[in-house]
Amino acid sequence: MMNERSSGMTRRALLGAFAATTLVAAPTYSSAAGFLRGAGDVRRMRMYSGRTGERIDTIYWIEGQYIREAVEEINIFMRDWRNGQRRDIDTRTLDIMAATHNLLDVNEPYMLISGYRSPQTNAMLRAQSSGVARNSLHLRGQAADLRLSSRSVGQIARAAASTRAGGVGRYSGSNFVHMDCGQVRSWGS
Repeated sequence: MMNERSSGMTRRALLGAFAATTLVAAPTYSSAAGFLRGAGDVRRMRMYSGRTGERIDTIYWIEGQYIREAVEEINIFMRDWRNGQRRDIDTRTLDIMAATHNLLDVNEPYMLISGYRSPQTNAMLRAQSSGVARNSLHLRGQAADLRLSSRSVGQIARAAASTRAGGVGRYSGSNFVHMDCGQVRSWGS
C-alpha cells in the first residue's frame, strides 16, 4: 500500500476528486439549484427569433460576474418585437433559462416566443386570449416563453421546474414553456 505522504494524495482528496468528476460527467436536475447559486463558471444564452429572424449566442456571466454588454445585447434581443420597446430583462430569468438549457444538454438554441411585452402588446394579447395575465411578469422583463424543437414541452418544463427558482407554465397546445423569476409555482398541461 502506498504511503499517503509520499504520494501527495490523501484518500479524502481522491474521493473529493472522484465526486467532482462524477457531478460534472453526469449532470442531473438536482444540480440545478447549485448552478443558480453560482456553481457554474460560465453562463451562456443561445436563442433565435422566428418573428425577426435574429439570433443571439453570447456568454453573459463568467466566474460570478455578469457581462454588462452581453446582458444589454440580450435585453435588445428580447424586446417587444411588435413595437420595438424594450426593458431590462431580470438576470434571474436569464439564469433560469440558462440552467434549464444546460440541464437539457442540448446545443440547439431556444426559439424565443415572447420576452418583454409592452403594456400595449399585453393588452392586445389579453383581448385575444384568456391565458394572458393582466399583470404578466413579461411586462416587468421577468418572463420568457420558449421552445426547443428537440425537446417536448414536458421535458423543458420538468427541467425548468427542477431549478426551483420561479414559475413554470406548460403550454402544450401552443408548444412552448413559460419561465419566470417570480414565485415558485407551475401550471398547465
